[in-house]
Amino acid sequence: MTAGEVGESDIQVQDFSALGTPLPLWCPPPRPEGSGLEGTYVALERLEPDRHCHEIHAANQEDIEGKIWDYLPYGPFKSVDHYRNWAREAASVNDPLFFAVRDRRTGLAGGVASYLRIKPDQGSIEVGHINLAPRLQRTRAATEAMFLMMKWAFDAGYRRYEWKCNALNIRSRRAAIRLGLSFEGIFRQATVSKGRNRDTAWFAAIDGEWPTLKCAFETWLSPDNFDADGRQRQSLAALTAPVLVKLDPVLEDRTRA
Repeated sequence: MTAGEVGESDIQVQDFSALGTPLPLWCPPPRPEGSGLEGTYVALERLEPDRHCHEIHAANQEDIEGKIWDYLPYGPFKSVDHYRNWAREAASVNDPLFFAVRDRRTGLAGGVASYLRIKPDQGSIEVGHINLAPRLQRTRAATEAMFLMMKWAFDAGYRRYEWKCNALNIRSRRAAIRLGLSFEGIFRQATVSKGRNRDTAWFAAIDGEWPTLKCAFETWLSPDNFDADGRQRQSLAALTAPVLVKLDPVLEDRTRA
């Protein structure tokens, strides 16, 4: 071998698998446009303050102690006018993209939810700003609303679906696990909310888990899953448990206590 020549044995073949799985067929998904999402029990409608605010504010007033606002960076609102002002600002942007949650049984809107931190180039989208009045909490409509939002995201081609909440919000952390989103950790001192420190708990599901999660939601939402008194035969938490790659340690500790 002459000077300057390189033999085959001298060539170092780079192991591209160590750099991450190649995604040759993946394309960034579209941004959500706010089109309505229809289910059996619930309808999600792009938030329109003048259309929705009276119904949602009236439903929120059922929470006498105002607990639904404890972990949100805004609220409670003293009057429908105050709530409308907030809603107009919230509805004026596309990230967060807010929806009104309408219970199809009553025909009334009783809460909001949004997509946020929408990153099509990364295939990542978050669900948040979830605020449901007491009448919607722990209902099939509420669960179906979360299912419809997750379904749209994965059907559109997003790879990652995130849920973040105040680490002190045990109900939200429990809800994330129930919906099949795996615990990913705590971001300490992530932000300041209402003049107080907020540590943020992270949860997520990824596209490879979606087929199993979709089946779990459809099984739970089926009328056959409820007896004549409306009691569930199978819990959603049990149906989504096989998908979880990591449980929330705080919830595990509370279960053992």
